[in-house]
Amino acid sequence: MSEEVKELKKNTGWHKFVREYSIILVAVGLIIVATILGGSTFMNGQNFINIFRNNTVLGIIAFGMAFVIITGNIDLSVGTQLVVVGIVLLSVLNATGNIVIALIVAVLFSCALSAGVGAIITKGRVPSFIVTLGMQYIYRSLAIFILDARGISGEVDNFLQISNYEIGGVFPLPLIYFAVVFFVCFYISKYTVLGRRIYAVGSNEQATRLSGIDTDKVKIMAFVLMGLTVAIATIIEASRMNSINSASSGNGYELNAIAMAVVGGLAMEGGKGHMIGVLFGVIILGVINNILTIVGMNVYLVNAVKGAIIIGAVLLQHKKKD
Repeated sequence: MSEEVKELKKNTGWHKFVREYSIILVAVGLIIVATILGGSTFMNGQNFINIFRNNTVLGIIAFGMAFVIITGNIDLSVGTQLVVVGIVLLSVLNATGNIVIALIVAVLFSCALSAGVGAIITKGRVPSFIVTLGMQYIYRSLAIFILDARGISGEVDNFLQISNYEIGGVFPLPLIYFAVVFFVCFYISKYTVLGRRIYAVGSNEQATRLSGIDTDKVKIMAFVLMGLTVAIATIIEASRMNSINSASSGNGYELNAIAMAVVGGLAMEGGKGHMIGVLFGVIILGVINNILTIVGMNVYLVNAVKGAIIIGAVLLQHKKKD
């Protein structure tokens, strides 16, 4: 059989369907396996709500991480950035007693931090891995220094309602935030000029620059979107616990967010993937965490399973290219 015929088969029929919707097929298959293993404990409405509730913060960060990864970059500082933004949020909240002012300050502060990181990467021509790894240490050290290795708690009762109020006593508000962030990120990535430019930069930065587009600005804007989702995640996290701990809050969040994005089909070299894939990446890792808990797997082995899944997802991406 000629190479042309083989290529035609890859791009039509079953081959094309599996390639384009593989992430959905994996999610469906995983849910079937989880149903067999977990039975009625897994297959009930409250458990599904808990899966999404437990992954709301990480999922929202993953949607922001997607923009950064699509440009061919990465942000390893988001977990500790959440801590620093949380300290500012609760400090302003306690000082003013005004929830709205505290939320606005937190969003602006987080976006400014991410814009600064993006500027260092683009203007300094330093790899994003190095810059954000450095910022991870800086944020955590500053947080521990400021709070003397302790935490900070909110002193405004209504602040708790942001994350802990349940519509009809059943449906948690954070799920609404999660859905809104997803649809906004999906819209930006698919239907806006900025979204198209983010993909263009990730696909071929030099060609994009030669076409007259300010690629540095596009990458900085991708980091700003990252900062916006970190701010939203911080608000949800701080409100749910009514506190932020300088030493433990946000631990591992960056790796979980990256895992969700990669499992969802985003290519680490940039330019490929979509928000729907990231959504299914969130669902897949959420279901895996849930079913491993149900079957009683040792908590220390859960991350080993996640690591194997990430490696498998990357290998699958390379297999698709071949």
